[in-house]
Amino acid sequence: MGFGNQGDFVVTAWDITQSGVQTVLKNAATAAEGLSTAGKDMEKTLPSAAKSAGTVAGPHAHEAPTGVIEAALGEFLMARQKDLVYVAVRTANSLNGAATATNWYTQGNLAMAANAQATAVQEPVIVLSDKPAGGRP
Repeated sequence: MGFGNQGDFVVTAWDITQSGVQTVLKNAATAAEGLSTAGKDMEKTLPSAAKSAGTVAGPHAHEAPTGVIEAALGEFLMARQKDLVYVAVRTANSLNGAATATNWYTQGNLAMAANAQATAVQEPVIVLSDKPAGGRP
């Protein structure tokens, strides 16, 4: 939003301060970094935890059989991986879009600000590889 008429998009009430936006974006980025770190830690440690939990211990000439807990944790990670990636991409798009729209706004280009805002809210398309985290096919 902003002031003026942008084609079919009538803008009537933007009241933005660049310093205010920068503060909000910095706080949101800090929170997003925490989510990213937690997601990466989970992706890194969950396969090891799954492999260690609920399997049969003892000498094996080959890899220990898969336990029920390992299978359940693997399924959990596979089911939630797309959601976690979606949240990360959506968050990055929102933060970048807000920054870009604010920059255009402060330069007086309301059409580009509105375009940046519209682009930022588009649904991201998430495509994951067939290989799950942890390296098992």
